[in-house]
Amino acid sequence: MSKQFDVIVIGAGPGGYIAAIRAAQLGMQVACIDEWRNDKGGPAPGGTCTNVGCIPSKALLQSSEYFEHANKHFAEHGISTGKVSMDVPTMIGRKDAVVKQNNDGILYLFKKNKVSFFHGRGAFGKAVDGGYEIEVSGASTETLTAKQVILATGSNARALPGAEFDEQTILSNDGALAIESVPKTLGVIGSGVIGLEMGSVWRRLGADVTVLEGLPTFLGAVDEQIAKEAKKAFDKQGLKIELGVKISEVQKGKKGVAVAYTNAKGEAASLQVDKLIVSIGRVPNTNGLNHEAVGLQLDERGAIVVDADCRTNLPGVWAVGDVVRGPMLAHKAEEEGVAVAERIAGQHGHVNFDTIPWVIYTSPEIAWVGRTEQQLKEQGVKYKAGSFPFLANGRARALGDTTGMVKFLADAETDEILGVHMVGPMVSELISEAVVAMEFKASSEDIARICHAHPSLSEATKEAALAVDKRTLNF
Repeated sequence: MSKQFDVIVIGAGPGGYIAAIRAAQLGMQVACIDEWRNDKGGPAPGGTCTNVGCIPSKALLQSSEYFEHANKHFAEHGISTGKVSMDVPTMIGRKDAVVKQNNDGILYLFKKNKVSFFHGRGAFGKAVDGGYEIEVSGASTETLTAKQVILATGSNARALPGAEFDEQTILSNDGALAIESVPKTLGVIGSGVIGLEMGSVWRRLGADVTVLEGLPTFLGAVDEQIAKEAKKAFDKQGLKIELGVKISEVQKGKKGVAVAYTNAKGEAASLQVDKLIVSIGRVPNTNGLNHEAVGLQLDERGAIVVDADCRTNLPGVWAVGDVVRGPMLAHKAEEEGVAVAERIAGQHGHVNFDTIPWVIYTSPEIAWVGRTEQQLKEQGVKYKAGSFPFLANGRARALGDTTGMVKFLADAETDEILGVHMVGPMVSELISEAVVAMEFKASSEDIARICHAHPSLSEATKEAALAVDKRTLNF
């Protein structure tokens, strides 16, 4: 006997669980299906973000940053610690506990909002009058029916051809979060968000880390000035980054992994490491969805084809997050999930792709929103730029971390903010002010005129806005 719902959500990652909760808040009967299991076989909602992505990586980054502070920076504060060591299993255990807290929090939110949760894999059965049958295969088999279906099945790590993940020696982000002891040597293929964050974690703990990047420029999506500043900091820390390489072969042996490649000069080179993290992007996850049964359209990458409002080619079927076009960001998925739930309810959900913030949680952190200087040049947009270094910020000096800057880009005629780019301490938090400002079409003058607390890192934002008009007060 099929169970009837108004909305069925497949996937309980950031896009899925948020969509389910918002739909329930709007008065709909909602089911959410997710197959992720914890180490005891129980449900672990939250998707890649909670289980092997955003949340666990930040836990390890925090632990490794504390370790580096204790080893290298406490003495300058007058703190004597003696020999400091890292118990990696305890660090991993703390990370796992943080993940479980988030898993349990989502299950609580489902109960609070009366969302029916089904632990298993969701797949299309068939189209029925006015809706769809969804089959749940897990501990038990269920058949659910609804007129509206939201697909939020996320993405999987992309493997390097000829170097499939074994999660012991050749690692995806999943394996990189579960290394049991600090490797002497670690290779990372790909200098994107995952590669830099995981490389940073294990470098801080003592690994000799080499990052191999195929592109000739470092962080090509980031504002060039900001990327150069970040690269300078990573070089100083001892994170080795080679650009413009072409991987020839990856061979796993008894002593680890051998990577043969051609460097930027066209010369043959090799790298021998104990472990290798492959972080060359992610692919949409439609495995086992049985999309053929209902004629759901996928593109050449395997992503679900949607319009600007996240509608698929099927009436009543929507898709959000990593499994559709656009940036693979947890907060983008959340916004799409909310918007789709509101559209189903007859409201006008909206996502502004131009004001989605990006963050890389290395040290220094990197954050940005809007267009880069190179994009504005390519588009022929006349602009003004202003920047302010954390070196001249009182709070940054007190923290002992003056790396980086805040940079504003504003329209040359209207002064509307077109982009804000940051590298430095806690810029993941500072970027929100820029997002709000851009969402309300603020000018750099607006930010420059707003009172910011002193001493605070946020004063660097105000000063960078002042710099657009060449009138900084503290630099």
